Amino acid sequence: MDNKGEILWGDQTLILLARDVLKTHPGATIIADVKASQVLFDEVARAGGKPLMWRTGHSLIKSKMAETGSPLAGEMSGHIFFADKWYGFDDALYGGVRALDILARMDEPLSVFRESLPKTISTPEVRFDCDDHRKFKVIEEVAERLRKAGADVSEIDGVRVNTSDGWWLLRASNTQAVLVARAEGSDEAGLERLKAALVVQLEESGLSSPDFSGDNAGH
Repeated sequence: MDNKGEILWGDQTLILLARDVLKTHPGATIIADVKASQVLFDEVARAGGKPLMWRTGHSLIKSKMAETGSPLAGEMSGHIFFADKWYGFDDALYGGVRALDILARMDEPLSVFRESLPKTISTPEVRFDCDDHRKFKVIEEVAERLRKAGADVSEIDGVRVNTSDGWWLLRASNTQAVLVARAEGSDEAGLERLKAALVVQLEESGLSSPDFSGDNAGH
């Protein structure tokens, strides 16, 4: 939370950390999970890093870090993994110390950093029940329809679909009998179109619309 009482989400915190790590590791790979904002991937590239989108899950992130030699990774959930001066696993206390170190060297308060980031609007992470066996089949059905439609889609972990409005995500949870959905757009109208596109795919697989009633998060 910054000096104005505003929350910095896991992907926003990772931008702050990545900019600092990239000063001593120029061109390094910075990893984030598929639920993270597009702003994160864009800002890592702008800072001279190589953004890599990967599957959600701490063991999966740690393995990918070891494979790529990445010094830093994070998840939307707030898990932060340092291999720079640390051991490549998610350690909240160490991540907090590194963030405080950056803040101590900054000339401006944390709110200035937060307010400088590109603004988007997103849904919360929406989780809804789906049978453990059925959840993977739903993802396969949606992915197949999207491929046939020629959509711009990543299948790294579920389906993350890019459109001119932003992106929407549908994935099966690794640990629960649920599907997970999220969408991020540049404005309210675009976000509504993204949510509608996601709902259409769910309905075509015989599922009801999830409850998006949680407050949309400004990003």
